Amino acid sequence: PWNFPNAMLMRKAAAALAAGCTLVAKPAEDTPLSALAVAALAAEAGVPDGVFNIVPTSRPAEVGAELTGNALVRKISFTGSTGVGRKLIEQSAAGIKRLSMELGGNAPFIVFADADLDAAVDGAIAAKFRNAGQTCDCANRIFVERSVMADFAARLSEKVAALSVAQGHQSGAQIGPLINKAALEKVERLVADARTAG
Repeated sequence: PWNFPNAMLMRKAAAALAAGCTLVAKPAEDTPLSALAVAALAAEAGVPDGVFNIVPTSRPAEVGAELTGNALVRKISFTGSTGVGRKLIEQSAAGIKRLSMELGGNAPFIVFADADLDAAVDGAIAAKFRNAGQTCDCANRIFVERSVMADFAARLSEKVAALSVAQGHQSGAQIGPLINKAALEKVERLVADARTAG
């Protein structure tokens, strides 16, 4: 995924390279330059041509179909949405490819009554707002034991209101920009829905 482009790529590439395999990586369409930079570093470090391959594309479905259908590809590792994962599984079935799928989650954040509420609030801020909330392991649901819910909510609300939203390179910025216009539109829809719901 685009939200941790180098970490996600290297987590998969390191295992393949350590096993003596070549690899073809299709980076997220929004962050192809990160993967290309890693490939350049691999070449500089002496990884032979044809071992660490990057295929940037604006046509991910076509590249996915080629990788899943190509007999030379023996394993597919994918991190992303459940819908795309399902499609890759279906496309890989005929060739009985090995698959590793890390698909969309709905990470909970749980606060019990005996929790240190200040620490819990700090943890919730980190879990929800790191990388402007654009991570696959971002807390999407916060469960708080009823007896401390009002106190926790008040503290969390105060901390969220104090977050500094600015360009990522600006001093003091705590929340930077969203990845693209579609992400911005999604957030705007969520905010409008939350306001409508009260």
